[in-house]
Amino acid sequence: MAFATRHFVRAASSAAATAAAKKLIVKHVTVIGGGLMGAGIAQVAAASGHTVVLVDQSDEILKKSTKGIEESLKRVTKKKFVDKPEAGAEFIEKTLKNLTTSTDAVAVVHSTDLVIEAIVENQEMKNELFKRLDKFAPEHTIFASNTSSLQITQLANSTTRQDRFGGLHFFNPVPMMKLVEVIKTPMTSQKTFESLVDFSKAVGKSPVSCKDTPGFIVNRLLMPYVMEAVRLFERGDASKEDIDVAMKLGAGYPMGPFELLDYVGLDTSKYIIDGWHSLEPNNPLFAPSPLLNKLVEEKKLGKKTGEGFYKYK
Repeated sequence: MAFATRHFVRAASSAAATAAAKKLIVKHVTVIGGGLMGAGIAQVAAASGHTVVLVDQSDEILKKSTKGIEESLKRVTKKKFVDKPEAGAEFIEKTLKNLTTSTDAVAVVHSTDLVIEAIVENQEMKNELFKRLDKFAPEHTIFASNTSSLQITQLANSTTRQDRFGGLHFFNPVPMMKLVEVIKTPMTSQKTFESLVDFSKAVGKSPVSCKDTPGFIVNRLLMPYVMEAVRLFERGDASKEDIDVAMKLGAGYPMGPFELLDYVGLDTSKYIIDGWHSLEPNNPLFAPSPLLNKLVEEKKLGKKTGEGFYKYK
């Protein structure tokens, strides 16, 4: 009898451990932030059959986001359903049925499996958002940030679910770019990490994993590259036009570093490099640029303002 009891206890414990170790299958997604990145993430999640709520501060922003998603879906269907317009129309209809919007994040997180934050790159704002949502989201809900430059660990520490917190860094434009960087902090559980990897695959992306290091993989390599291009120009070693041509024709890059900086936004680039410089002030790769600082101060932020390193009509 004692043996049978011990056997039953061990079996029950084993079953509980197995259940606890099961990955979360994400079905319901809440995306916070209706900008280009947030709308793009919401689109690919809805298009892959997930139930999605896109959240932002006003109905006006959300209407603009929804319109952008509809236009993006039309572009996708033109390529995906070239000879099948009816199938394309059905795809758009199904995707939009999976998507709703809200201005009340607290009200919608109570039934979500995954919260993806895609708001402005501001540590305090992100911390405050996660701290607030942590009080209302179910215990099983995973939190993820789409940040490209902030430490995931610091964001996770604003919540009580550090083991259910990770990074999901998508790339712009989200519907077209195949890569997602999945970031695992020292506190992220293996179950959470695997669930984020599986979700990335489910939305049609190719996930790569990285520890919580500044810039993760792509930006950690990309930012020092573009900053060195700026320093090369600052020293007068080469013109920005020749540097861009050299990297496109010599290295096969689709954009030169100055074109890329203007596309990303000089303010965004400055914010990233300043943040890294504060973390590692003695690292020459993260040294600020006087020219970049000057352009940002003059509000010449790139394509979005009509002028950055280049002028745009």
